Amino acid sequence: MAGILARAGRAGLATGIGAGVAAAAWGVTETRLFALRRRAILIGGTDQEGGQPERRCDDPRGYRPGRQIGPSMRVLHLSDLHLTARQHRKIDWIANLADHDPDLVVCTGDMIAQPEALAPLLSALSPLARTPGVFVFGSNDYYYPKLKNPFRYFARDTAPRAGELEERPQLPWREMAAAFEQAGWLNLSNARGSLRIDGWNLDFVGVDDPHLGYDRFPEGRGDCADETGAARKATDVRIGVAHAPYARVLDAMVDDGCSIVFAGHTHGGQVCLPGKGALVTNCDMPVELAAGLFEWPGPSEVIRYDGFAPTLPDRGRRAWVNISAGLGTSPLAPVRVACRPEAVLLDLVVI
Repeated sequence: MAGILARAGRAGLATGIGAGVAAAAWGVTETRLFALRRRAILIGGTDQEGGQPERRCDDPRGYRPGRQIGPSMRVLHLSDLHLTARQHRKIDWIANLADHDPDLVVCTGDMIAQPEALAPLLSALSPLARTPGVFVFGSNDYYYPKLKNPFRYFARDTAPRAGELEERPQLPWREMAAAFEQAGWLNLSNARGSLRIDGWNLDFVGVDDPHLGYDRFPEGRGDCADETGAARKATDVRIGVAHAPYARVLDAMVDDGCSIVFAGHTHGGQVCLPGKGALVTNCDMPVELAAGLFEWPGPSEVIRYDGFAPTLPDRGRRAWVNISAGLGTSPLAPVRVACRPEAVLLDLVVI
């Protein structure tokens, strides 16, 4: 009997080891299975001022209202590339995103993982250089990645501890910011800005990385009216931008009048349970909001993959939040499980 139990134990151990090796191998493979998510926010309104061409909405889930619609704008949301110089497949994939003709690029940080990646990053983004853009930085734009105890991600507070950052060398974030600004992109680190794109009047408010405690919400007017007090048109939109989607930041952006907020940082959980989802978010977001498009404050249905969301006139003071699961991982933890790397195309459509 003892011999039988011993053989069964060895067989079980071998099976467990084999399953672990297979899972690790798949986790490495999944980091290269880039996905482009297609989402749309349908904005109620009939304003056609400015001669904007009407277009038919081809939504990811086949939304076709059966009539012509008003102005639309396409936003490309990039986040958490954690790029290294030798990730040639990722570099080529990013460069090809320009083929989707976005009207605006929003970068929510953690773009590089080593100094040598800056030149490949700028090369990958060069096809988008003439497209209007905005950006903020995350912790891994400022500092080299550091190996962490994975159980720290389950802690209530996952931010770096006092004095921890001083031990880490910095990445060339100043050079990256200068290159983005030279392309005409707005630096929204604790700042406001505005753009006019094809008849859309866009106000922006952004914060520096909340995960590092660098966020200082910028002063300024936070209502949804113009300088005369008149209500905004459907194509007048205030957009919030942050790296890490901490609740305090989302609340402040809703109070400021934002209709849409873009963020990243969570990696969608990075290692998820199939059919269940994320185990951690590396911030104070609940795991069910680790990635996707949802309303804040909730509760809200989460559009995790492709889909469209209608904006109702009686929704009150709320904002749509788009959290990207990101395109990369720390080079010290290069695996993804049930959480493909992604960029997001988000269409704003006036109906």
